[in-house]
Amino acid sequence: MSSGKKSMIRRRMSALLMVLAILAMTVSSAVYAESAEGNRWGLAADEIDKYLDTAFEYYLEGDAKSAFNCVNDAYFKVYEVTGFERQTMSYISGPRKNAVELQFSTCKGAVKKSNEDVETQTEVRTELNKLKAMIREDGNKLAVKDGEAVTITKYYSHGEEVATDPYADLAGDPNAARQYASWREAADEACEVLETAFTAYKGKDMEAAQDNFNTALYSVYEASGLGFAIYNELSLADREEVDAQFADLKAVAYGEKFQRKSYQRETNNLKKLLLEKADAVDAVEAEIAAAQAAEAAQAAQAAAAQAAEASSSGSNSGLIFAGAFGIILREGLEAILVIAAIIAYLVKSGNKKNLKNVYIGSVLGIVASFVAAWGLTMLKRAVGDAYGAQSQEVIEGITALIAVCVLFYVSNWMISKSEAASWTRFIDSKVESSVERGSSFALAFTAFLSVFREGAEVVLFYQPMLTDDGNPVMVWAGFGVGCVVLVGVYLAIRYLSIKLPIKPFFTATSILMAVMSVSFLGSGIKELAEGGLLDVTRIPWMLEENDVLDVLGVYPYAEMVIPQLILIAILVATFVAARYKGKIDVIKAETAQQNA
Repeated sequence: MSSGKKSMIRRRMSALLMVLAILAMTVSSAVYAESAEGNRWGLAADEIDKYLDTAFEYYLEGDAKSAFNCVNDAYFKVYEVTGFERQTMSYISGPRKNAVELQFSTCKGAVKKSNEDVETQTEVRTELNKLKAMIREDGNKLAVKDGEAVTITKYYSHGEEVATDPYADLAGDPNAARQYASWREAADEACEVLETAFTAYKGKDMEAAQDNFNTALYSVYEASGLGFAIYNELSLADREEVDAQFADLKAVAYGEKFQRKSYQRETNNLKKLLLEKADAVDAVEAEIAAAQAAEAAQAAQAAAAQAAEASSSGSNSGLIFAGAFGIILREGLEAILVIAAIIAYLVKSGNKKNLKNVYIGSVLGIVASFVAAWGLTMLKRAVGDAYGAQSQEVIEGITALIAVCVLFYVSNWMISKSEAASWTRFIDSKVESSVERGSSFALAFTAFLSVFREGAEVVLFYQPMLTDDGNPVMVWAGFGVGCVVLVGVYLAIRYLSIKLPIKPFFTATSILMAVMSVSFLGSGIKELAEGGLLDVTRIPWMLEENDVLDVLGVYPYAEMVIPQLILIAILVATFVAARYKGKIDVIKAETAQQNA
């Protein structure tokens, strides 16, 4: 037979098999939709229970292949075909669907383990029961939505339903948190999810393939800490090698063309790389653990190490406290300068009756700042629940870029007002016009804006400190102490006639804000890159990432460094222009006063 005829026969057989697969999925979906008196989700959950209990029986018999196939069939022949996956995504949440898919992969890996000891048997049974519980819980939520009856978890023995769990003595707590015994175990789980993604891709279920790819990347590789461990214990180059392979597979998974061989090749490359890096990290950590065990044998050295660690922890807490304290003190002093100047003008001009409007506006500004903080927190939480961990990086990146705009504007505004005469004229023009119009609202609104502007900046700057793996207690401690100091400063300025040196304060603060804007720009772009919105290009001659550069927001990537250099040039130009304009305004004002 000629090669052309063989090729034609293979194409026809492939087309026939695809038609039969689609027909089987359609018939199966219709059966589930119409069976059990309309109790679609309860029936689907029952069928998954049966598959998983059968998988455990095969596992105990030592037939790992059949056990794996049962879990695989529960996913592809029930969870996907019945629409369970899509409905969970639409009516419960995306993160929940990702969690269920991850648990399917965990169970696939679990049934491959040895069945020789009771501890492992209990671990496997617990993982299967956890998946059953998750499916039943989601099924009941969907049943309530569709007006169906709520059902309970079923148990099966040799394919027949039984009243109780036949392996209750091996059932651990299904709600216990998932723990990885080693980085190799985390990599194994990522590989199971990637294999599920490939199975979906070769069946041309692109949505399932992409979902499982994202689960492997964000819910296992990132969430388990494997990515950070590779960077921390091996090197940045090792981390970038894995990230690049993830990117190569993602390009195929999200590509418009169906490339089965390319997808399989990239998947195999990524799985091999993950296992190699995980084994290397385990080896490094094993060496570290051995060294630590040897050191622990010497009591004096162990005590010294613990003291050093405690000192390091205390220093870190001190830095967090100092940062939080500095932010609220700096922003609060700016607001106090405006409010105190307005009050002084009103008192000197005989308009004390308008003081209450200033106080009301100030209090409303404080309240609005807390509302803004709450709103931003709720927004991040809502987006994270709806779209998963990847969206958190995007929200944090956008927040940082907004902070850059605010810092840029305020730093230029402050440098233009750094001359005492310019500051006094600014306050007089704002308040005098309000008093002349008799506008209580204008005075209150001026005070409100002065306080809320600084409060909004505090909100933007505190968000990263509260969401990172820092110490929230020290953040709030710094905030509280800063507020106490600000009250003392206000009382001193208000009643003791103490004046802050305007020019040094505004100049130093504006420069600090400019530096922070450059730092926030780099951090914001990095968050967007980690959120998958853009790719980055490594600058080979720059230093690798480290703690010092991280604090400054400087990273060795062109997409971050180039915008920062542009921003620095703009800042220098605007600072020079603003400073020059401020001096010209002062000269004009002095000339006008002499002529008058």
